[in-house]
Amino acid sequence: MIAYAGMEPYQVADQGHWFNQQQINLFYEKALRETGNPFLAREAGQYAASPDAIGMMRQYVLGLVDPSTVYELIGKTTEKFVKSASYKSRKISPQKIEITVTPYPGVKEEPFQCQNRIGFMEAISLVFNSKPPKIEHTECMFTGGKCCRYIISWDMQISSIWKKIRNLMILLLIPLFTALLIVDAGFVTLPMIFLGLTALMLVMLIAENTEKRELKASAFNLKESSDQLAAQIEINYNITRTANEIGQTIANLTNKADVLSQAISIFEKRLDYDRGLILLVNEKRTLLSFAAGFGYNDRQLEYIQKAAFHLDNPNSKGVFVVSCKEKKPFLINDIKEIGNSLSRRSLAFAHQMGTQSFICCPIICDGKSIGVLAVDNLRSKRPLVQSDLSLLMGIASIIGISISNTDLLEARQRQFDSILQVLAASIDARDPLTAGHSEKVTDYAMGICEELNLSANYREMIRVASLLHDYGKIGVPDAILKKPGRLTQEEYEKVKTHAEKTQKILEQVNFEGIFSQVPEIAGSHHEKIDGSGYPNGLKGEEIPLGARIIAVADFFEAVTAKRHYRDPLPISYAFRLLEKGRGIHFDEKIVDAFVKFYDKQIKKAEMHFPKKVIPMKKVG
Repeated sequence: MIAYAGMEPYQVADQGHWFNQQQINLFYEKALRETGNPFLAREAGQYAASPDAIGMMRQYVLGLVDPSTVYELIGKTTEKFVKSASYKSRKISPQKIEITVTPYPGVKEEPFQCQNRIGFMEAISLVFNSKPPKIEHTECMFTGGKCCRYIISWDMQISSIWKKIRNLMILLLIPLFTALLIVDAGFVTLPMIFLGLTALMLVMLIAENTEKRELKASAFNLKESSDQLAAQIEINYNITRTANEIGQTIANLTNKADVLSQAISIFEKRLDYDRGLILLVNEKRTLLSFAAGFGYNDRQLEYIQKAAFHLDNPNSKGVFVVSCKEKKPFLINDIKEIGNSLSRRSLAFAHQMGTQSFICCPIICDGKSIGVLAVDNLRSKRPLVQSDLSLLMGIASIIGISISNTDLLEARQRQFDSILQVLAASIDARDPLTAGHSEKVTDYAMGICEELNLSANYREMIRVASLLHDYGKIGVPDAILKKPGRLTQEEYEKVKTHAEKTQKILEQVNFEGIFSQVPEIAGSHHEKIDGSGYPNGLKGEEIPLGARIIAVADFFEAVTAKRHYRDPLPISYAFRLLEKGRGIHFDEKIVDAFVKFYDKQIKKAEMHFPKKVIPMKKVG
């Protein structure tokens, strides 16, 4: 019946899920055909009050004191159980009420829903009384009426009956007691008064105890309902907090690995699932492969990391593949439900993982599946329901957008890097002897940054400045740059202008954030600690840290490379020159950092090529 109506078992289990009119019609049609019970709709309404029906309706009604209260609040209460029509109530007497039901615009109800309503209204009274109420259906929309109108009357609660008996006895005893005291009525004796008072006290005691039992039962049910409501609020809060936390945490991340790591970490900490994983599509869109996960033991993790789910195989029937290709979520509470539709390989994978129930959602961005998100429960016995699926679909979309953003940022970074490389190479390419100079200076500068333990953002800014530090040489004539002999003073002054030109050119680039320092740092790499440098004669700490770093890297690369006017200087001599300029031309701590970095590079080279490397002589 559920399948015929286009419903899923997990949707039925989820009290917060609503079915549409078509699904309800199909379900009723199939149920009526299978049972042959013409009273099925009314009995279904009555079932809401039975002890077997631990549903929202029974929980809510049990939290109230009496049927009158429920019927009076019918307009508000039914909003929690019915979405097709509006309910209005009018009190006629303490045990009688009128209810009118009007479908919402665009909703076409069926006659069986009228019978279902009658059963529903009977259920409200049956919660409190053993006898069903009397329901008069005075107007029906299915027989020409504008609405469905019901007149409902019911018997008093037992406590109310005892209260009435008590009140009547009091009314009788007061005149008898008065007659004994004031009028000498021979027919009224003390034993009669005593018996009357005793009977009254007994009735009052019964009435009080009956009312207490009813109030106690109502209080217990109210507490039970409140506890369940509090539990649901906690679940909803956790869901909202998780979605918000994932959104806030990963929205500003620029690295895909960080996005996946943070998302999985929040999943494990906030959500009520034993295990979870994210699979991503490769660049060729032929495979799904493991990207991140939690809850798996080492053996399972190794197995899933080696597994490959083929998107290019038309015969692949695995849930991950189908979910990704068809952009369709799956919620399975028993893997046996889909056993016949899985390939042997998929079944083997499920058994290897120990999977019984799971949810699998496609990660979609810009209408394209880029992976799948899956969770399952092993230790906990909580069934997976529609709200779980809705939550994960929402989170999957957040992850998809974040991954897509990181891909765009990484593509932008690659484009930016390639532009930097081209710009740097365009200067070096003017002279074959200086080819690769900017890249080597950048490598040295990055080594110094590493030794100084500078932040990743600052290192990236230094990398950009290092690649572009000589860009101003574009304004220096080739005749001077490539001159084989010593430069004249006038020629040297023209070469020195490249630093200032570098800064002016780079200031025209829209660098933002920390990168706004690039022009000044690149233009100051020839400044010296004692103030004898150019273009501005800055001293000591006046020189930006990045410029001091590039100064050491640039000097060492320049003196150890061949130039038109000289051969490369020996490494040991280059270090002696660095040591000589220590504290005068170069920052001492940066020189020390470069020596440590270079020494580590030598040791690495010796490990790989021990017979070909001549160890560097220590300096100082």
